[in-house]
Amino acid sequence: MGAGHTHQLYRHGHSAVHRLPPHCKLAAVFGFVLVVVATPREAVWAFGGYALLIGAVARAARTPVLFVLKRLAVEVPFVAFALLLPFVAEGPRTDVLGLSLSESGLWGAWNILAKGTLGVAASVLLAATTELREVLLGLQRLRMPPLLVQIASFMLRYGEVITAELRRMRIARESRGFEARGPRSWGVLAKSAGALFIRSYERGERVHLAMLSRGYTGSMPVIDEVTGTRAQWSHAAALPLTALAVCLLGWSFV
Repeated sequence: MGAGHTHQLYRHGHSAVHRLPPHCKLAAVFGFVLVVVATPREAVWAFGGYALLIGAVARAARTPVLFVLKRLAVEVPFVAFALLLPFVAEGPRTDVLGLSLSESGLWGAWNILAKGTLGVAASVLLAATTELREVLLGLQRLRMPPLLVQIASFMLRYGEVITAELRRMRIARESRGFEARGPRSWGVLAKSAGALFIRSYERGERVHLAMLSRGYTGSMPVIDEVTGTRAQWSHAAALPLTALAVCLLGWSFV
């Protein structure tokens, strides 16, 4: 399986977290997210404990906090939605800084922000310590359907190719004096999108024929077989198991 391109979220390093097998890290992050989602929203202190766990993993991975915080911007739409909940939700109201807000909306906003932020932070750390090629190998090791793994592999491999094609089309338009200003330019942009779709489709056909000519039968060969020792699994399990202990305490004190 190919796709050895390094993505922008990856941060090269040689920490213990980087050296863990990808399927161990995937399982650990998935388990951590499940535990966070299962935590009662009223256990506010538990989410602080999860944040400390994320900070400990970031420190072990030698990943700067600022690096993680910048990439949390992907959840801005969810933050905007959460901030609207106290104003539009129904139920008992309470005054906060002179504003009449819904109590259920405040709890809902807190629930979304806390759990969403922790989940995104865990995903950012996974991406920062695992290359895309290793992620695909890890998914395959975890017995994800081969067809889905192949689709993800092709998407990651040829996403940059299509982006480069779009960049060349933009340069060609600008070299001919085109500037996207107002609705009058929408026709040209629509034709460009159509041309990009046709070129991408034709490229996909050529790639598929090339694969068939090289013996492709519906499954990609596995070049590297990733394994995990008991010690590596135990190290990866430390995050979700510790989070599970915090979750159980949270339920017991609610």
